[in-house]
Amino acid sequence: MRAAPTILHLDMDAFFAAAEQASKPSLRGKPVVVGGLGPRGVVATASYEARRFGVHSAMPMGQARRLAPNAAYLVPRFAFYRAISGQVMELLGRLSPLVEPLSLDEAFVDLEAGGLADDSAGARAVGERLRAEILATTGLTGSVGLAGSKMLAKIASEEAKPDGLVLYEPGTERALLAPRSVRIIPGVGPATGDHLRRAGITTVADVVEAGEDELVRILGRSHGASLYRMALGHDDRPVVAERDAKSVSVEDTFDIDLHDRLRIRLEVERLAERCVARLRGSGHSGRTIVLKVRRFDFSTLTRSETLRGPTDDPLVVREAAERLLELVDTTGGVRLLGVGVSGLADYTQEDLFAQAEAEAGAGAGADSSGTAAEEAGRGAAGEAAGRPGAGEAADGVAAPGTAVEAVVRRWAPGHDVRHAVLGAGWVQGSGLGRVTVRFEEPGSTAPGRVRTFAVDDPELEPSDPLPLVPGGVTGAEGAGAPAAGAGPAGTAGAGSVGEAGAA
Repeated sequence: MRAAPTILHLDMDAFFAAAEQASKPSLRGKPVVVGGLGPRGVVATASYEARRFGVHSAMPMGQARRLAPNAAYLVPRFAFYRAISGQVMELLGRLSPLVEPLSLDEAFVDLEAGGLADDSAGARAVGERLRAEILATTGLTGSVGLAGSKMLAKIASEEAKPDGLVLYEPGTERALLAPRSVRIIPGVGPATGDHLRRAGITTVADVVEAGEDELVRILGRSHGASLYRMALGHDDRPVVAERDAKSVSVEDTFDIDLHDRLRIRLEVERLAERCVARLRGSGHSGRTIVLKVRRFDFSTLTRSETLRGPTDDPLVVREAAERLLELVDTTGGVRLLGVGVSGLADYTQEDLFAQAEAEAGAGAGADSSGTAAEEAGRGAAGEAAGRPGAGEAADGVAAPGTAVEAVVRRWAPGHDVRHAVLGAGWVQGSGLGRVTVRFEEPGSTAPGRVRTFAVDDPELEPSDPLPLVPGGVTGAEGAGAPAAGAGPAGTAGAGSVGEAGAA
């Protein structure tokens, strides 16, 4: 434990929903729910207005609609959120070299390492300044917790929500934690909490009273000892700036089970191309290709193939994924597909070949030039195939077909459009060959007007998001590279909101 509250935890307030409200004046102050909108979708984020109805993250979307039938239900715009996250993480990076992103909207910062604070007054001043800078830069609010440990800083930021700052003075940990539920301690989830409840342990004070030996008996040596230390307020975990990505993956859940083998194969190809786009965006290549298939009965199968060397070639990844698909029985239907790459490296197998050719000398120049030209052509084709958006309607939405035009014309609620005459707007809904658009911009002072068009109206087209504040970034500018707060790759990707929503 530190003698001063120099560990800062930032948590943006209802991040996805707040970003949507900021960009859509007609939704400000109203319940907004972001997530997968299909029958199997779940809530990614709910605005505070929607939470009053009992809607929360990871809730099935059908249940959310029953609780808040009049809320606005929107498909996530992950490129937009990543762009905003990049701005926030850049501000955090100015405070300290030790910034540990946990997700797009959450991070720890070691203020002591940045030399900006060595006491409570200094830490509070930094936290307040950070909140003001985030608001000025992104138009959104964030809550800040300050304490002498990561555990307490995170608890403090939760208590500060929304749009606040809470500082816990070192030395007060025991008194602060004692009356709280045991679920407040990191690592105590529903299962562990229920296990402890059956043993008569419901508060942090109960944990301390039970003692380490009893906790070890109930939970095992490692978990029991760790829980006891945490309950005493002892948390020496450092802020870690670099967390190496172990894998990159994307997956889609489908509203209706897929039965057609050709359709399943085409979806795997599309996922492989999206996966490579994310892989290249992170500056990595990988050796092991992984295919994930969740069947109609909820059984989940994974198959993997390890290559001779790391690659970021979309053709190689796609062909490997197709080979893996041949090993899976899809009879009965498929509800989820995913493609991932693990065994990451900062180079590709082609780099090794190039190095070997260079060392071979000038005598091989004629032969190697042909090979280089062929590789360049294949690489260009791969870039085109792997470009985000080339084969998908929008992040988080499983495309219904394979033709790019058909995908583009699937107007996702909440996504941006531009009309040749009426200007910028966003999709309120679509169906029966029509699409309804509200024309307004982030800077509008009043809700915009609503118009309905044919889905194939030539004057209406998808558009990049507008910045929330003048001079800010848009999703198009932030989509090419993952934000600093994206967390370890390999967690549920952009296409997985329908199955497991983001926190």
